[in-house]
Amino acid sequence: MMIRPDRRSAIKAMSGGAMLAGIPSTALATPAAKEPLMPVVQYHDRQVGELDIFYREAGPADAPVILLLHGFPSASHMFRDLIPLLADRYRVIAPDLPGFGQTKAPPRGRFTYSFDALAEVMEKFVEAIGLTRYALYVFDYGAPVGLRLAMAHPERVTAIVSQNGNAYKDGFSDQWGAWQAYWRDPSAANREACRASLSPNTIRDWQYGTGADPALLPPDGYELDIAYMARPGAEEIQLDLILDYRTNVALYPRFQEYFRRHRPPLLAVWGKHDPAFIPAGAYAYLHDLPAAEIHLLDAGHFALETHHQEIARLMRDFLGRTLPG
Repeated sequence: MMIRPDRRSAIKAMSGGAMLAGIPSTALATPAAKEPLMPVVQYHDRQVGELDIFYREAGPADAPVILLLHGFPSASHMFRDLIPLLADRYRVIAPDLPGFGQTKAPPRGRFTYSFDALAEVMEKFVEAIGLTRYALYVFDYGAPVGLRLAMAHPERVTAIVSQNGNAYKDGFSDQWGAWQAYWRDPSAANREACRASLSPNTIRDWQYGTGADPALLPPDGYELDIAYMARPGAEEIQLDLILDYRTNVALYPRFQEYFRRHRPPLLAVWGKHDPAFIPAGAYAYLHDLPAAEIHLLDAGHFALETHHQEIARLMRDFLGRTLPG
């Protein structure tokens, strides 16, 4: 390469603070570790019986554990922005429930898609990866799954973060008519009426869009959920779970008894514009856990899509005061 004479003076040896084309040599050297690197998220699979559970993990192996349980119709990808904001201090683990995301599970007929079954699989999963103590982050469907785990093994649960995770009838909006009709009468017609809950428009506009700032709402989450719902057999699995959701409501008194008896530290962070679970469901935790901390966010059901930084700050403060290490 030929260097023009008028540029020769701009090129000097890379030593003693010399410059290369006006760039300090220190900027070209190997960067010093002045700031912590973003935690690395790893992706794993764990065999649990006939199921292959996909999960995300980040953080130090010896740090306090947070188990993140997603909701409907999503998967662990809903935590993609939150995990790096916690993993410098905590070991963060987010599995995909059977019937969701990348977890491989048998079809209907070979596996019962019920909330009892989901909780049983998650119990075996945490045992398979060696978790003996963990804080729970529960959202939507993750709440009845996680609270079943807590009731079965209260000694394992160090704290609970409920993000639009209902455990009280107070939390239901008036938008549950079709589901409640199906619970009362599981006819073919009532099952079909619930199928609208699985449509792309409902997922995108109602579940994700209601109450969310459109300028802050990324399309990634709802587009992936829509794609998951389009897989063969997915709708029938979800309709089975919609019917079985009535068992969660029946368990609310037992969840509440667990709260009163074991007094887990609880943080409720709630998207206050959630069209399904209204803010009264967050405040209802105070009935049984008077020390619970309640925060309403200017967000919708999928609050992490727009408010992950705020939720992370609240969690770090709460868990920093609650958990050892």
